[in-house]
Amino acid sequence: MLVLSRKKGQTIRIGDDIEITIVATANDQVKIGIQAPKNVEILRQELFEEIQAENKAATISVDNLLSNIKNLPNLKK
Repeated sequence: MLVLSRKKGQTIRIGDDIEITIVATANDQVKIGIQAPKNVEILRQELFEEIQAENKAATISVDNLLSNIKNLPNLKK
């Protein structure tokens, strides 16, 4: 992990097209602004983890559904 010290108004660049600016600092919080292309998804870590957990749960549900469908007896007329 790269650790940098920045002051209000200073910027960090990631690659050619992502820019992170320190907007404000107060107490133990730092507000940052992020400029990135629209195709770059930016999420807070806790939201990212929540989405991952929901995706995993959805996959399990689909797997269970498919398993149940495979176990259905053939219906004959």
